[in-house]
Amino acid sequence: MIEHIELFFKSIFIDNMVFAVFLGMCSYLAVSKKVSTAVGLGAAVIFVLAITVPLNWLLDQYLLQPGALSWLGAEYADYDLGFLSFIMFIATIATMVQLVEIVVEKFSPSLYNSLGIFLPLIAVNCAILGGSLFMQAREIETLGLALNYGVSSGIGWFLAILAIAAIREKIRYSNVPAPLRGLGITFIITGLMGIGFLSFGGMLTGGDEEGEPTTEPRAQIETTQTDEKAKILAENTKIIE
Repeated sequence: MIEHIELFFKSIFIDNMVFAVFLGMCSYLAVSKKVSTAVGLGAAVIFVLAITVPLNWLLDQYLLQPGALSWLGAEYADYDLGFLSFIMFIATIATMVQLVEIVVEKFSPSLYNSLGIFLPLIAVNCAILGGSLFMQAREIETLGLALNYGVSSGIGWFLAILAIAAIREKIRYSNVPAPLRGLGITFIITGLMGIGFLSFGGMLTGGDEEGEPTTEPRAQIETTQTDEKAKILAENTKIIE
């Protein structure tokens, strides 16, 4: 349970897709002019990540890793299909994005029209592919953790685009210098938000795994310093005499 909680909060605040690794910036900048469109795209990203990361975990575990095909028989144990990772991951992502596009067009035509070309472009959104690749690189152990990572990464991206959309709506009424209007001030705000999210870096850090540090090293250091001070004082006294 602790692993799930730690992974959930770490993926949202510490390893945020936008502020930590700057993935998905094209959609983040282009569709963040209104809160309504940002919410729609953010929800679509959460859904796609929640589906594709567990599916790609299954593909990685039972098809792509070295020896993953051993369930087919001993003669397949030496096969390594890792070179197909990008192709398989992108195929899974494209399928899910097509499903999302069909659902949004059916039930919310206004949102579909407002998102425009950026809805099908989720298929090539580097944040979506990055979620699967990070899952593979971090060697997430279980399907439940993979689902947790997909959902939490999507929520982190959702919070990022929602925050910048709300700020951009309010900043229209601010007296921004002409050279910084538009993307200029957006980049500056994004950088400041990234610095703010870095403050969460110590949120999940606990004590040392081997236990609480003892006071013996400090006591030894203090004793050594006291002895050195005594020797220096004794030498100075001899010189004065």
